[in-house]
Amino acid sequence: MARRVAVIGAGVSGLSSIKCCLDEDLEPTCFERSNDIGGLWKFTETSKDGMTRVYKSLVTNVCKEMSCYSDFPFQEDYPNFMNQGKFWYYLQEFAEHFDLLKYIRFRTTVCSVTKRPDFSETGQWDVVTETEGKQERAVFDAVMVCTGHFLNPHLPLESFPGIHNFTGQILHSQEYRSPEGFQGKRVLVIGLGNTGGDVAVELSRTAAQVLLSTRTGAWVICRSSEWGYPYNMVVTRRCLNFIAQVLPSCVLNWIQEKKMNKRFNHEHYGLSITKGARKIIVNDELPTCILCGTVTMKTSVKEFTETSAVFEDGTVEENIDTVIFATGYTFSFPFLEEPLKSLCTKKIFLYKQVFPSNLERATLAIIGLISIKGSILAGTELQARWATRVFKGLCKIPPTQKLMAEATKKEQLIKRGVMKDITKDKLEFIPYMDDLAACIGTKPSVPILFLKDPRLAWEVFFGPCTPYQYRLLGPGKWDGARNAILTQWDRTLKPLKTRTIPDSTKPACMSHYLKLGGVPILLASLLLIYKSSLFFKLVRDHLQVRISPYLISIW
Repeated sequence: MARRVAVIGAGVSGLSSIKCCLDEDLEPTCFERSNDIGGLWKFTETSKDGMTRVYKSLVTNVCKEMSCYSDFPFQEDYPNFMNQGKFWYYLQEFAEHFDLLKYIRFRTTVCSVTKRPDFSETGQWDVVTETEGKQERAVFDAVMVCTGHFLNPHLPLESFPGIHNFTGQILHSQEYRSPEGFQGKRVLVIGLGNTGGDVAVELSRTAAQVLLSTRTGAWVICRSSEWGYPYNMVVTRRCLNFIAQVLPSCVLNWIQEKKMNKRFNHEHYGLSITKGARKIIVNDELPTCILCGTVTMKTSVKEFTETSAVFEDGTVEENIDTVIFATGYTFSFPFLEEPLKSLCTKKIFLYKQVFPSNLERATLAIIGLISIKGSILAGTELQARWATRVFKGLCKIPPTQKLMAEATKKEQLIKRGVMKDITKDKLEFIPYMDDLAACIGTKPSVPILFLKDPRLAWEVFFGPCTPYQYRLLGPGKWDGARNAILTQWDRTLKPLKTRTIPDSTKPACMSHYLKLGGVPILLASLLLIYKSSLFFKLVRDHLQVRISPYLISIW
């Protein structure tokens, strides 16, 4: 059984990993190369240290009730969507509340993580670190890699002919901090992800013109949904997930596309997405900027000249001053040895996106290397809860021979075009969370909840699938989970109540869900009743078998 655990990185994933180790009576030591916690959420004016940092104006895309640690809700007066400073302060509160800081060694870089000679028996690792030029070596029973997605900027200059002749400024979005210095300039932003959209919108207020180039387009959604409720809380519900499992994918896609085009027609705005793609970004202002002409949508760039950009549709934009590449990041594990290093970069070889398939002992976990349709924080916390229980021997995973055989087979089928590589798509939030929770024993059972606690069951099934649901039962159960679920709408509305209206009445809980989609709820209710009737029938038949001998003996 593992005892000493090395945690690499003190960002969102690292902090939850430290706490999960402590919850399982393990001994964590966290190595953080910067001088503070928070990873990319710790804002700095420059990125000279090589670490990816958020830009100053960043606002979270997932609301607070959906993106909190499962046993540590945000304070009720916190805004539903926070700037980087507010979110970083929450991480600081979390670390101080659970006394995590004493387990972190700051300004310490992990140089190498290698198997011990007796790894096949012990599962132990040699970890070499460097602090202020001095190296140390230590032995750990397990390692949690919490370095995340955003390590190395992806700057694909070779894909843009003529870029080396361009005389203007070239940046990666990693270097972007604020709109200062871009006044009066013509700026080309390449890449329509969340970052590309944010940077384009912010620069449109100061630059002379912003051009936004996209190869695939994207569906653009807002942080608020119908009736002003946070979008994540409206769409991330078990009842809707239940319906999604029943409906054919073509019908589901048609419904989603109709809904996304309801606010504005994406084709009219130059945002129409390539057929078959499912790219979604969160941006409240981009459609308005396009409507006002401060952001101009463009196709992908064909080539550059000294001062201009030529696009695939044949149009040319002259006098470009700055090109900002919002082209994402690549991840790597420079401290790991081959072949483990290369294998960990292939998500298909990570069992449930966490454990490398080729290790004889499951004592190394990759935490936070996921793309998910929801809160990465919530996903990584559940990963860490599962991983620490695997380290402790309380949860089992299949043998390495089976995992490698399955992953290798899938890889071959993908190369032959027989199977789609789903690891490149974002994971569905509820199915992935439930999958991990089932491994731990913390997945809530809705039918049983309806028998024991109907009010709570209603919130769990028809309400937003907040992280608290995975603290209701099983290992790591939190006594405050039920109350956190029943009061989640109160914390959502609290920061909006800054202007008191004497005659206003608080809407009943039922009205929230009726407003948020009566038809889906009705359909889900009927399906749940049908499913529950089967459940009750099984229970009745089981009891009848048990009781009938006694009834016969009585008669």
